[in-house]
Amino acid sequence: MKQSIIHIALVVRDYDEAIDFYVNKLHFELIEDTYQPDQDKRWVVVSPPGSNGVALLLARASNEEQQQVVGNQTAGRVFLFLSTDDFWRDYERMVKDGIHFVREPKEQDYGTVAVFEDLYGNLWDLLQLHPDHPMAGR
Repeated sequence: MKQSIIHIALVVRDYDEAIDFYVNKLHFELIEDTYQPDQDKRWVVVSPPGSNGVALLLARASNEEQQQVVGNQTAGRVFLFLSTDDFWRDYERMVKDGIHFVREPKEQDYGTVAVFEDLYGNLWDLLQLHPDHPMAGR
């Protein structure tokens, strides 16, 4: 079940910090937060609003791994998309909530897009596709 809903794993420094950011600032839904003591693992899965089952696994790395992975994420683009059905509503709410946009809203052939940064330096497209786009509504 876990494998079927997880499309990407994000490396985080701290689960509680990540949950607070994604759930309280981006309004993702907390799907799972379980600790397995026998494996010393915590499964934290969040889902973007209106995502129809698409979910992110928040994975914490060891300190050594964090430096290699989290540190490198800011150097190159990590392609992540947050699709919306009301771009300006969500853009204004995110700005009000303190989300840092590195690229201002722009009209493209495929829709309206702005790029924001999460607390780990990952870049996300806030995206509303034109209704006639083949991926619209997904």
